[in-house]
Amino acid sequence: MAFRDLAMAMVYFSQTLIGTVGNVLLLYHCSCLHFTKSKLRPTDLILKHLLVANSLVILFRGVPETMAAFGLKDFLSDLGCKLVLYVHRVGRGVSIGSTCLLSVFQVITISPRNSRWTDLKLTAPEYVSIISILCWILHMLLNTIVLMYVTDRRCHKNITYRKEFEYCSTIRQQKSRTILHAALLFLPDALCVGLMLWTSSSMISILYRHKLRMQHVRKTNFTQRSSPETKATKTIILLVSTFVCFYSLSSIFQALFTLYNNPDRFLVNVAAVVTGGYPTVSPFLLIKHFPCISNLTDCVRNKKTYNVKRIMQLS
Repeated sequence: MAFRDLAMAMVYFSQTLIGTVGNVLLLYHCSCLHFTKSKLRPTDLILKHLLVANSLVILFRGVPETMAAFGLKDFLSDLGCKLVLYVHRVGRGVSIGSTCLLSVFQVITISPRNSRWTDLKLTAPEYVSIISILCWILHMLLNTIVLMYVTDRRCHKNITYRKEFEYCSTIRQQKSRTILHAALLFLPDALCVGLMLWTSSSMISILYRHKLRMQHVRKTNFTQRSSPETKATKTIILLVSTFVCFYSLSSIFQALFTLYNNPDRFLVNVAAVVTGGYPTVSPFLLIKHFPCISNLTDCVRNKKTYNVKRIMQLS
C-alpha cells in the first residue's frame, strides 16, 4: 500500500471515529433527557434528527472510503452501491434541512414580542415534529434519482459513459436529463442555504440591537451575563457559518466532478473529507449547549435514579 493511500485511510478512519463519537454523545444526552422525564424543548427534537442524519452521512461515506483507501476496491455489489449512496444523500439532505429548521426556529424564539414573528412563537413548536418528518420524506423521494445512475464497478453492461470511483461508479446520462436531476437535487439545498443566511443575519441584527439596549442598563449582572437564548443563538450562528463554509467547498468539488469525466483521485479524496467535515465538527460545536455532555456522570446518575424509581413503582 502506498503512503498516500495509507495517509488517506487514516484521515477517513479518524474523521469517521471522531464524528461518530461526537454524534453518539449528543444522542445519548437526548436519550438521557427522555428517560429522566426532563422537559424537552423543540430544539431537542430538531437536534435528534440532525444527529441521526449526521451519523448516516459519516457512516455511509466514511466507512466505504476508509475501506477503499485500505485497498478494498470492489467490495460493494450493485445493490450495495445504490444503498450506500442513497442513504448518504438522504442523510446529507436531512442534515441541511435540520440545520435550516434549527436556525429558523431560533430566530422566531429570540425575536421581540412586537415583531411579525409574534404569532409564530406560540404555534411554531407544534409543527417542528411534522416538518422534520416531511424533511425525511422529501429527501427520500428526491434521492430516488440516485438509484438510476449508480452502479458497481463490476457491472458488465455495455455502458459507454461512466465515471469510475474507488468502490462504485456513476452512469452519465443525457445532458438534458442530467441538468433536470441536478436542479431537483440542488433547489432544496439552495433554498435551505438561503434561509440559513437570512436567519443568521436576522439573529445577528437582533443580538446587536439587544446589546445596544443593554449598554444603557447600569446593573452589572445584566451586562456581564448572557441569557441562555443568547448563548444558543450564538451557537447556532456558528453552526450555520460552519455549514455554509463546508457546503460551499463541497459544491465547488461537485462542479469540478461534473466538468471532468474521470476526476483525479486527489480531488475525490479531498471532496470526501470536506463532505464529512460538517457532520464531524457540528456535534462538538453543540456540546457547550448541553451541560449534560460535559458531565456525563450526572446524566448517568439521573438515569439510574429514574430506573430505580420505576422498579419501586412496579413492585
